[in-house]
Amino acid sequence: MLKLFGAVLIVLAGTLAGFQRARQYADRPQHIRGLIAALQRLETEIMYGFTPLPEAMRRIGLQSREPLKWFFVKAAEEMSPPHDRSAQDAFQRVMEAHWKTTAMKGTEKEILRQLSCTLGTSDRTNQSTHIALALQQLKQEETMAREDQGKYEKMSKSLGLLLGALIVILIF
Repeated sequence: MLKLFGAVLIVLAGTLAGFQRARQYADRPQHIRGLIAALQRLETEIMYGFTPLPEAMRRIGLQSREPLKWFFVKAAEEMSPPHDRSAQDAFQRVMEAHWKTTAMKGTEKEILRQLSCTLGTSDRTNQSTHIALALQQLKQEETMAREDQGKYEKMSKSLGLLLGALIVILIF
């Protein structure tokens, strides 16, 4: 009886691990899409709203969903008094602290890091150009993330279950 209970727990743990990995594949395109929408709003705030960067980031954060909400809100806090950090420093600090809460990978992080180097340091048209470039790169990443989701989401679920069953077979 105890062996059977242990075997069920092992299979259940493997299955849950597979479902967790599959969820990451499903969440990545959604998070990238949310980031694209947030950057489009940022471009609008900069070009047409003449909004200061920390206030624009705060507004975008309040309009965004988790986990991007806290990313933009915390970046705005870092750029505001008493911290008064540059956009690059604020993004770097926030990415280090909150990036693990997203399903995004290092490529998206690098795109944001490159964008942060120009935010707040150049004129509006130059910032708009850099945001447009980042948006283009993120759209390519979203396409690749959707392809990965199609390839690996179902496989991750199956492999989790099969790995749990394999461990049970090897142990018993």
